[in-house]
Amino acid sequence: MNREQAWKLVTEWTESQSLIRHMLSVEVAMRAYAQHFGADEEKWGVTGLLHDFDYERYPDMTAPDGHPFTGMRVLRDMGVDEDIVQAIAAHAAERTGVEPETPMQKSLVAVDELTGFLTAVALVRPSKDIRDITKIKSVRNKWKDHTFAAGVHRGEIEEAAQALGVDLWEEHVPRVLAAMQAHADELGLSRENGASGAS
Repeated sequence: MNREQAWKLVTEWTESQSLIRHMLSVEVAMRAYAQHFGADEEKWGVTGLLHDFDYERYPDMTAPDGHPFTGMRVLRDMGVDEDIVQAIAAHAAERTGVEPETPMQKSLVAVDELTGFLTAVALVRPSKDIRDITKIKSVRNKWKDHTFAAGVHRGEIEEAAQALGVDLWEEHVPRVLAAMQAHADELGLSRENGASGAS
């Protein structure tokens, strides 16, 4: 599946602009990690873009057909590469039983919630522009405040970065932040478009 096909699937299945922007954020972060590992940037990006495409229609993750099981079935029916399907399974290991083992699987787990956290950090700024986050220290301060973005599983991100073999604050957060900053307009996190990611 190429990027155009993946985007069509995402927009057919998802109306929520914030959820679409989340998938776009994970896509750009996955592309950054593909570059880091010298891997297939297109495949990694498509994996990030697709990882939550079924969530809006099947949000009950306790149901047999809940996210990500329906999405995995749809992708298999479409003949999508199994390693993409398995990566999506691994990002929900507690439900699927597929533990992240490959670099692509580990990267998806590591960037998924982090992109949401960085979005939250951007949106509390007056400009709502992610490019205005110029110091990792400001992200770290928010990280330590567990009342901020309380739904983000910080421990999971920390463990995932360790599993990837990257330092959380020296490599992981800067890499994902830089990827998102490079696509600020697309992600609705720039002052030029009114930081529409807040909607």
